[in-house]
Amino acid sequence: MSTDAMIAVSVAETVLLVIVLAIALTRVRQGLAGISSGLTTLAGALATVESQHLRIIGPVVAQINERFATILSVLPGIAAKAAFVVRKVTGG
Repeated sequence: MSTDAMIAVSVAETVLLVIVLAIALTRVRQGLAGISSGLTTLAGALATVESQHLRIIGPVVAQINERFATILSVLPGIAAKAAFVVRKVTGG
């Protein structure tokens, strides 16, 4: 193969590579634009859910957490009593 032919093939390969990369990057940009649009829609939906539903339960959450705190505070005592019963039953 002559030098001129090798140069022509190298230039053609480089041009083809640039074209393929340009097409790939264009598709990536289009995909990212679609994702961005979807995320914008999702953000709007989440804001609606928050404003219409979650703000209402805000004051109740504190009451629920207080009840959970009470339950959690008695669990160690219950566990100790359960361990005692297990030792008594198994003879250990």
